[in-house]
Amino acid sequence: MTGPMETDAAGPAGFTHHQKGLELLRAKQPALAVAELERAAQLSPGNHEFLKSLGNALKAAGNPERAVACYRRSLELMPDHLPSLYNLGLTLHEMNRLQEAERALRRVQKIDARDTDALTHLGMVLCKQARFPEAVAMFRAALALAPGNPYLWLCLGSACHEIPEQRDESIRCLRKCIDIEPALAEPYCQLGVAYRKLGKPAEASVAYAKALELEPRAADALDGMGNILQDEGRLDEAVERHRAAIGISPRNASLHNNLGCALVRMNRLNEAVDSFRQAVSLQPDFASAHMNLGNAYGLLGACDLAIRSHQAALGLRPGDAAIRGCLLFEMQNICDWSRLDELCELQRRGIDDSSQTILPFSLLSIPTTAQEQLQCAMIFGKRQSALVAADRERLAFRFDRTRDARLRIGYLSADFHEHATAHLTAELFELHDRRRFEITAYSYGPDDGSPMRARLKRAFDRFVDIGPLSHAAAAAVIHADRTDILVDLKGYTQHARTEIVALRPAPVQVSFIGYPGAMGAGFIDYIVGDRFVTPRERAVDYREKLVLIPGSYQPNDRKRPVAPAASRSELGLREQSFVFCCFNQTYKILPGTFTIWMRLLDAVPSSVLWLLESNRWAAQNLRREARNRGVDPARLVFAPKLPLARHLGRMQAADLFLDTLPCNAHTTASDALWAGLPVLTLPGDTFASRVAGSLLNAVGLPEMIVGSVEEYEALALKLAREPQRLAALREKLARNKAAAPLFDTPAFVRHLEAAYARMWTSYVAGAEPSEIEL
Repeated sequence: MTGPMETDAAGPAGFTHHQKGLELLRAKQPALAVAELERAAQLSPGNHEFLKSLGNALKAAGNPERAVACYRRSLELMPDHLPSLYNLGLTLHEMNRLQEAERALRRVQKIDARDTDALTHLGMVLCKQARFPEAVAMFRAALALAPGNPYLWLCLGSACHEIPEQRDESIRCLRKCIDIEPALAEPYCQLGVAYRKLGKPAEASVAYAKALELEPRAADALDGMGNILQDEGRLDEAVERHRAAIGISPRNASLHNNLGCALVRMNRLNEAVDSFRQAVSLQPDFASAHMNLGNAYGLLGACDLAIRSHQAALGLRPGDAAIRGCLLFEMQNICDWSRLDELCELQRRGIDDSSQTILPFSLLSIPTTAQEQLQCAMIFGKRQSALVAADRERLAFRFDRTRDARLRIGYLSADFHEHATAHLTAELFELHDRRRFEITAYSYGPDDGSPMRARLKRAFDRFVDIGPLSHAAAAAVIHADRTDILVDLKGYTQHARTEIVALRPAPVQVSFIGYPGAMGAGFIDYIVGDRFVTPRERAVDYREKLVLIPGSYQPNDRKRPVAPAASRSELGLREQSFVFCCFNQTYKILPGTFTIWMRLLDAVPSSVLWLLESNRWAAQNLRREARNRGVDPARLVFAPKLPLARHLGRMQAADLFLDTLPCNAHTTASDALWAGLPVLTLPGDTFASRVAGSLLNAVGLPEMIVGSVEEYEALALKLAREPQRLAALREKLARNKAAAPLFDTPAFVRHLEAAYARMWTSYVAGAEPSEIEL
């Protein structure tokens, strides 16, 4: 039996408590308000309005979980109660429970299509999910109802600048916001973002300065200035601005993320990690910060933490190709192949999507076609051009077609120090004919104080450090030097500043040695290759024109010292073993190739596989994979990293170098051949898959280039079982080193100089770039 309903004199049971709770809430005493409103809800448990008010008080008191529960109970009693639905959506949005927030706000929209607040917050929820076209539609629907609302124009402009083809529209919307409410700083901050994304840093700086004039403590404007300074390479100043912004708004995750990006560029990686960790602790759903944290961990060699961060980022943005590429690379780096096929297929499917960012370099080491690599490079190249479009228009470099006594050749790189590229090219720079060529280094990498750095500085006529300069300022220096031919030695590799080349500071621009693939960009005229690595019939795979050097496209430094050979026991190898080796980076090792290697070990009982010790996780995973293929993991021997001379010396202890596919040994193959170690390779259709074949042709060992996986395995087995045949190969290699084109650096330099001369003659004649075969 139910007792009589308790009532207050002025209304239902709990009415007085409800009124008092509302008064306390308005007085900003949420804890006391909660107590009164809980009493009201206890006295009248079926009152949906009381439950909604209790939810509001709990939210104000910092207890959003209980607030959500109250809103849900209110809606159980009154399913279409708009205030409860709206407050539920807002609270879930603030808790970053975005899908639930979207469902609640869409219910509001369905009940009342003219609720501008619901439309606005729904747009914000969609923005947080990177669903910008849908967000734009919501903001436009809200503006149709309230066209004079400056905040809606601000929201629309901010969403539009996330859509490349709508960035001009973003400027218009933000200007409309300013017209309505000129005293607001935020639209100027967003204008700065939009102008920066349009490649207009000068206009962005003006917008940020105006925001700071209106609001000197506008943290977003200070942070935006820091981002522009990063773009310009003024990293110390950038860090100063980011730290100032954080001082104003210490709980803004985006500010910590941007500071971390600047610190990464300064190679202050531990500090960068701290910044990114702070960002994700403040905003756990910040996918970009998780990705950046993963990249910083990867640079520090903490592969396990890198993978964990990239997995978190991908969980937040499952369709993001940039994050997926980072995760794939780190998993390849530790030879974790558990998701290899899945992630590779997703990356290949995403190549044609110009809204996604896929780094062209990331495709070189997974199964992709030359046409897929070209398509990816063309999209990326267009993006790099767009980043500097305004600077290119402002600088408007002009060139003349006159002939001077000497051609001015500029080499652009971050690797003028102890680096694989330097190990190949140092003697090339030294041997250039100074009567016909003036040679300048444009360096934007670190001075590591190494003997190689000192040697390179001596090798050039001029050594110009453009590291501290912005892309535009660096390009202006190159142009002011009247550089005739600019040779980019980085391409799309790590630390590249392709934006400098995209500004077109020289009339003729060339891709050479650093990036083994098509640049696919209108700002690159030629790519240096050879008849094997870039055969004429595959010219369709390149947008730039082929330059076919006799022998191999790869130069070599004959001054590379080779330390005396160490005994096998000193190297952790058994004296009587047959030693297969592969000193390629572990990210190049794929399961199909590894399976062949394991079959070779099984077929040659006395053999071992000698690999480079890249990281401890790769060693663990490869040993596990060996065991899974029935091979004793102890037969995998890992070689620690050593200085180059000692590394070359120990290569002499191996019997046969087994190449990887689809990304070959490049400098590593050249090192092996220089040390006297035969290399076995299976070329594919892409540049990166044909490098070792190019080197073998140029050193006179074409018999080590095979045409199928079956031939690869059969020849490796034959050489392991027939020591006389292998010994004859080694003797042939030793004889060929003295005269073969691969190590005839003076001849290589003459050929390259002849190519430069033909490029310039064509340019002076007003002709379009065309294929050059020497």
